[in-house]
Amino acid sequence: MGLLERLRKEWFILGIVLVIAAARLEPAVGVKGGPLKPEITITYIAVSAIFFNSGLSLKTEELTSALMHVKLHLFVQIFTLVFFPTAIWLFLQLLSITPINEWLLKGLQTVGCMPPPVSSAVILTKAVGGNEAAAIFNSAFGSFLGIVITPLLLLLFLGSSSSVPFTSIFSQLFMTVVVPLIIGQIVRRYIKDWLERKKPPFGTISSCVLLMIIYTTFCDTFANPNIDLDKFSLIVIVFIIFSVQMSFMFLTFLFSTRNNSSFTPADTVAIVFCSTHKSLTLGIPMLKIVFAGYEHLSLISVPLLIYHPAQILLGSLLVPTIKSWMVSRQK
Repeated sequence: MGLLERLRKEWFILGIVLVIAAARLEPAVGVKGGPLKPEITITYIAVSAIFFNSGLSLKTEELTSALMHVKLHLFVQIFTLVFFPTAIWLFLQLLSITPINEWLLKGLQTVGCMPPPVSSAVILTKAVGGNEAAAIFNSAFGSFLGIVITPLLLLLFLGSSSSVPFTSIFSQLFMTVVVPLIIGQIVRRYIKDWLERKKPPFGTISSCVLLMIIYTTFCDTFANPNIDLDKFSLIVIVFIIFSVQMSFMFLTFLFSTRNNSSFTPADTVAIVFCSTHKSLTLGIPMLKIVFAGYEHLSLISVPLLIYHPAQILLGSLLVPTIKSWMVSRQK
């Protein structure tokens, strides 16, 4: 694969690096009250656009085929939204006595609270030849669940920013997440045939809006002279993220391949990816709402920004290995 082709494929990860660099060079452009007016354009318009886009692109009509596999769905959702955040919380109790930056540790907890992503787990399951219908169901259902459960988990494990009352958080979540998602689904019903014919680039649109959100978040950071991120903490967090991902992928693999589990090899593939992947598309806007007013919001966001490319990288590297295992088990 040539360099240009590689860059085209990984444009979003490159985009994250570029927008953070741009925020570092000229933070005044994207700060609150600055020329971009992020308190309106990002807080309301950009976040609403992402969830309207999700509503348009979610093929809920395809979920009925996977609906009956209740045991698999329960396993994935309980692992993602109960076991994962609880295990991270217990792990952080040990890490709290280390010199690692406390805001990056809080960011690790937010990663644990996130729902599964709508795209990456499905793409990797499909690449291996696993149970794609189950992956689609759990990604979509997890996203819907996450709209309610993720903010509750964030408030349970981390508390809210003192400047934003609980009722305000949920009213904003309702207006900028739930309402656009429902409107997107309603509009989809009327233009479904056109969407199937034209196949608009939903993923690209969401990614571009997400880059805007990341840019303004880091503008706030670099404009604040009190925030300092040490390299030691960052390197340790990267190592922890890769270790957590590998451990949880191995754990879900062990659980789903037990003799009495009743899961097929194709089911195991969907379970491994859907249970361990976390959504950046839903996560960043939610952090923006729940932690509005936090001066350390961007530091809290850093682990999620690392986790996203890490899960794609690890998943892609493991595709040939998992595929050969699945083929050997199906013979």
